[in-house]
Amino acid sequence: MAQFDVYRNIDSTTTEEFPYLLDIQHDTHQRLRSRLVVPLSSMLKPMAHLTPVFEIESRDVVMSTMEMTSVSPDIFGELVVNIKEQRTTIVDALDFLVNGF
Repeated sequence: MAQFDVYRNIDSTTTEEFPYLLDIQHDTHQRLRSRLVVPLSSMLKPMAHLTPVFEIESRDVVMSTMEMTSVSPDIFGELVVNIKEQRTTIVDALDFLVNGF
């Protein structure tokens, strides 16, 4: 597991709306029993600065920043891609949620 890995969401109750989970936890914290993730939504309308859009497997998904949560890695499906090249965009959205700028 690495920061900014994107995994398939295997929870059948949420996978339609949130097909992917974005792991945002820093690699320093590998030993923790949970991972901090942000769901990537196929249904959410983007909001400036708060919910950036990423293309995953040729499909646009919206980072649902306000719904980040801590989960057990047991719910991760297959690793799809790492989007570390989007680090600035991801961190900016988190900052906007927490700091308002």
